[in-house]
Amino acid sequence: MAWVESMQKAIDFMETHLLEPIKVEDIAKQAHVSPFHFQRLFVLLTDVSLGEYMRRRRMTLAAKELISSDCRIIDLSYKYGYDTPEAFSKAFRKHHGMTPREARKGDRKLQSYNRLSIQVNLKGVLPMKYRIVEREEIKITGESKEITCNVEEGTQAIGIAAFWGELNANETVNRLVQLMNGDIKGPLGVTNNFDEEKNTIEYWIGVENQGEIQNEFSTIELPPAKWVVFEVRGPVSTAIPEAWKQIYSEWFPSNGYEPAEQPPLEVYLEENPNSENAVNEIWVAIK
Repeated sequence: MAWVESMQKAIDFMETHLLEPIKVEDIAKQAHVSPFHFQRLFVLLTDVSLGEYMRRRRMTLAAKELISSDCRIIDLSYKYGYDTPEAFSKAFRKHHGMTPREARKGDRKLQSYNRLSIQVNLKGVLPMKYRIVEREEIKITGESKEITCNVEEGTQAIGIAAFWGELNANETVNRLVQLMNGDIKGPLGVTNNFDEEKNTIEYWIGVENQGEIQNEFSTIELPPAKWVVFEVRGPVSTAIPEAWKQIYSEWFPSNGYEPAEQPPLEVYLEENPNSENAVNEIWVAIK
């Protein structure tokens, strides 16, 4: 449960500094993980991005102060991080469905987004099949693309799906499959290198290739690690997201491991990964 406690510590830190300029790095340090891993875990556990959570909490506190005091709207604007009253009013209306002046009249309902408390499900209602393997470095040959990570607009999922579509259409995936030379017997999806400023990830489509580097493609090497490998049954479009949530809300809290600082792998073992009977894998490095 240590990593759950660390996540809660990071959320408490965020709440304490909610009205201050705060970076993802500062929050992630409280959980002893990288900014990329923290944001990934946060979205998996809450279904909302870190930035959106902070915006919702600030708007909740702003509304509470607006209706319980005679503080000027312009002062609230600056207090809650907006450069102008107009920008504050626009954000307030988007969140609450009314302007600050309308809210102050008290004849309409405001939206309250309460302080977050991380909870996990230890019931283990759905069985999880997994194995633990120790590997030397894993060499991956493939292509990468910068993908935008806007959770609310779903740009990450859309961008990744489009990238797979592009590489399937031009036969790149088939060419990569011909280069497979290792223990992992399927194309890989690898999420790496989150860029906070641009809000992007580096997403790789590739295969394990322990042989010679192919000039046509790029290569990344993952250092030696212990991995937990989960079996995922069902169409990837629904089964993979459900498995990720179960991994972090059930498996980690009840098995005494923590995720390590390694890019996780999605392994597509089936020719048709969206088949109802598809069996694929998720690899997560552990410590």
